[in-house]
Amino acid sequence: MVLDTKDDRTIFFDLLPFFLVAPSGLKIKLKVYTVPGQVKHDATRKAVLQRCDGVAFIADSQTAEETNNSSSFENLEKNLSMVGLDIDTIPLVVQFNKRDLPGIIPESDIRRIWEPTGIPIYMASALNGPGVVETYKALLGKTYDNIDSRYFLDSEHGLGKEDFIAKLTKVEAC
Repeated sequence: MVLDTKDDRTIFFDLLPFFLVAPSGLKIKLKVYTVPGQVKHDATRKAVLQRCDGVAFIADSQTAEETNNSSSFENLEKNLSMVGLDIDTIPLVVQFNKRDLPGIIPESDIRRIWEPTGIPIYMASALNGPGVVETYKALLGKTYDNIDSRYFLDSEHGLGKEDFIAKLTKVEAC
């Protein structure tokens, strides 16, 4: 669903399912959701977070959005806690999007602030593509580590991390 806002178009809610089968026959379904950060979408974010295994927090690189980024990240932490998840243990990556625009926060400032958290940080331009797949692969890797420790994807089902990531990032021509 797309929502036209006064400033720009916002994808209100998006779901992209992926399916793969481990060598053991275990069927895995991965659902990738997008939810905007505006306050009015808080209930949707909580609903999506209830059963999540990993989170990519997408921040806006524009200098004018620094306060909104901070508020949105605090909201993410609060919502995770409300649904019984811990921001310190859930697989999490942060992407600073819109790197192709003028008036953006310098990468050095972003790294100075975020690197001490230990959360992987990625620079991206969703419009042009750089950094988007890298962010997704990083989240898949962290999520794999988390679910492998619970479901033994590698040892009991023969699905290693590299194969998991490769199968979920394979792009086929139409």
